Amino acid sequence: MLHDIKAAIIDLDGTMLDTAPDFHVAVNRMRADLGLTPLAMQTIVDFVGKGTENLMRRVLAVDYDEQEVEQHFAQALESYQYHYPLINGDYSTLYPGVIDGLNAMKQKGLRLACVTNKPLAFALPLLEKKGLRSYFEIVYGGDSLPQKKPHPAPLLQVCKDFDLQPARVVAIGDSSNDAQAARAAGCRVLNVPYGYNHGEPIHDVDSDGIVQTLLEAANLIS
Repeated sequence: MLHDIKAAIIDLDGTMLDTAPDFHVAVNRMRADLGLTPLAMQTIVDFVGKGTENLMRRVLAVDYDEQEVEQHFAQALESYQYHYPLINGDYSTLYPGVIDGLNAMKQKGLRLACVTNKPLAFALPLLEKKGLRSYFEIVYGGDSLPQKKPHPAPLLQVCKDFDLQPARVVAIGDSSNDAQAARAAGCRVLNVPYGYNHGEPIHDVDSDGIVQTLLEAANLIS
């Protein structure tokens, strides 16, 4: 059990929503614009998690060397930022136990924030579309603050907003980004095993436990 917890900070992509199918469609439309061949879903899944700019560079690096990646980066980003909002949420699905878990956390009186590395302009419409926005007092995207996860700044900002010591806040996410940010902030951390951890096993990540669902996470918190 995690005792004396007053709030939870929950990641979005790979934690609440399986958004890889959205990335897959938008990335391959961008690649088509650049005259590149489509990538397999798993390739893109392994690239997800450190924000849009990182995703674009990883996707371009399949075909280009470092210098060429930078030459094509602006065009790729512009194309992706055109295509992604057109399909944002159309192909993504809620993971099992998410709604039950959020309801259970609310019933326990936990304050909830969503912190994602997805740009806020993509995150907010997605949360609305999937019926998740109303659960969260605060939503921070990867461009809301000067630093994004794995930097602790977004988590520390939530602790400040909630007027809580970090030790009374748990971060829940699918990747080492979430765990590193939480550890650096002084928060507790739980990981889910089903998301996108840059192609690495989640069991290698330093956390306070692995939970199969957000409902299991809620049941661990007191």
